[in-house]
Amino acid sequence: MHNTKPLPSYLVQRYHGWKATSYQENQVWYRNLAANGQHPRAMVISCCDSRVHVTSLFGADEGEFFIHRNIANLVPPFKEDGDYHGTSAAIEYAVTALKVSHVIVMGHSSCGGVKGCSDMCSGNAPALLEKSSFVGRWMDILRPGYEKVKDIKDAATRESALEKEAVLVSMGNLMTFPFVKDAVENGTLTLHGLWHNIGEGGLEFYNAEKTAFEQV
Repeated sequence: MHNTKPLPSYLVQRYHGWKATSYQENQVWYRNLAANGQHPRAMVISCCDSRVHVTSLFGADEGEFFIHRNIANLVPPFKEDGDYHGTSAAIEYAVTALKVSHVIVMGHSSCGGVKGCSDMCSGNAPALLEKSSFVGRWMDILRPGYEKVKDIKDAATRESALEKEAVLVSMGNLMTFPFVKDAVENGTLTLHGLWHNIGEGGLEFYNAEKTAFEQV
């Protein structure tokens, strides 16, 4: 039996407020979206962190972005093993069915998942090393990035560098998907790496020519 509870009252109130204002004022647009399906130009892979608000950051309307969120905005390597792959499924659908023109991987400052990876790889989070830890096994994806930044002495600088490595590791793993690689080489898809500074409102992009992140 499902042990469900009524929706919290503050969410009910907010929903009714949205239905009476935003929806009522734009109901033709919502009905158009429902009738004609979605046609987003970009897929955004971002972190589950509640402070990362992609649509607000870019002023996006409904239907503009196909958004997938997971711990630390990671993309695993392509793997055909018949298992469950939520992130890989989202990428496959975005690229092969929706035919998005851009895939954006967006990391951010103060990322708890990245901090967990750092703690795990440095031996300070034994619980994450357990096979039963879903978070730990997911953060194994970022181990190659940790190896690149582990010798940075300043802790804050090291964490920020690892957050950006999460973006780069994910972009590299995207290219292991045959349908992504083909689309990029055919010129129908471009990949972008971003890092968002939550406190400062900053946004940096990865410049592949300079192999460095630069302010947008």
